[in-house]
Amino acid sequence: MNIQSELNKSSLFPNLELLANQVVEGFISGIHRSPFHGFSAEFAEHKIYNNGESTKHIDWKLFAKTDKLYTKRYEEETNLRCHMILDNSASMYYPKVDRLEIGSLNKIGFSVLAIAALMNVLKRQRDAVGLSVYADTYSYYAPEKGSERHFQMLLAQLNTIGSATAAPKDTKTYTYLHQIAENIKRRSLIFLFTDMFQTEKDDVALFEALRHLKYTKHDVVLFHPMDKKHELFFDFENAPKRFVDVETGEHLDLYAENIKDAYHDKISSYIADIKAKCAQYKIKYVDVDIQSNFSTVLNTFLVERNKFL
Repeated sequence: MNIQSELNKSSLFPNLELLANQVVEGFISGIHRSPFHGFSAEFAEHKIYNNGESTKHIDWKLFAKTDKLYTKRYEEETNLRCHMILDNSASMYYPKVDRLEIGSLNKIGFSVLAIAALMNVLKRQRDAVGLSVYADTYSYYAPEKGSERHFQMLLAQLNTIGSATAAPKDTKTYTYLHQIAENIKRRSLIFLFTDMFQTEKDDVALFEALRHLKYTKHDVVLFHPMDKKHELFFDFENAPKRFVDVETGEHLDLYAENIKDAYHDKISSYIADIKAKCAQYKIKYVDVDIQSNFSTVLNTFLVERNKFL
């Protein structure tokens, strides 16, 4: 899957131009703006002036030459620092898809596309983005930077993940969320993409790992991708089937209809617990059905976020 190509096929980008400035600059109400003001920080580059921005740093000499408004940017000035966290474990590769594309996604496919789309929003504002990827190891870490080279490096990493045919087995969400939280030193906006399925620790420990992301007052958004038809409603043909845990290898032979109701009650209770903990820790929970339209899911999130800025 070529991520940028698939995103270009979506109906997402016509809305990004309208939403990017309002959403990104208002994500955390300016708490990430640099303590440096005026000319006390080293000049880095010019940025096209957007209506509604402060006129304090408009380069009037450049305006006289070009008849266009530009503001000066400084090395220490960053509107937003954002870190993307991706669960790359085997359960995220469900369901099996022969060819990942915008209209046919599994959980990992949705996640890499969504991260790339959000990165495009941030790129428009030249904000700093970092990326962490984990499964049975903490396999990738890139700190927050805002350069074009850095953006292309992250996009290449997402393309590699989106093109993988196999995934690590185990999930160590508990372990690596703690490590990632320690790596993010400065207050940031964090996007976490995970199905919240793990075997390493019990649910209480996992929720504590989520809480760790809030210790330094990060703003955290949890995208929870699921194939709801199968993973929530257990909607399978009522014939004898072998169900295999892709991470542990354990299996059960059964008729889906025999456990459908009990399974739905159990998983619904778990999701309710996740939502309750997110509310308690002030983490934004985004419920994602990967069978829904990708653009609708992302556009809805951006619009809802914009309403509450």
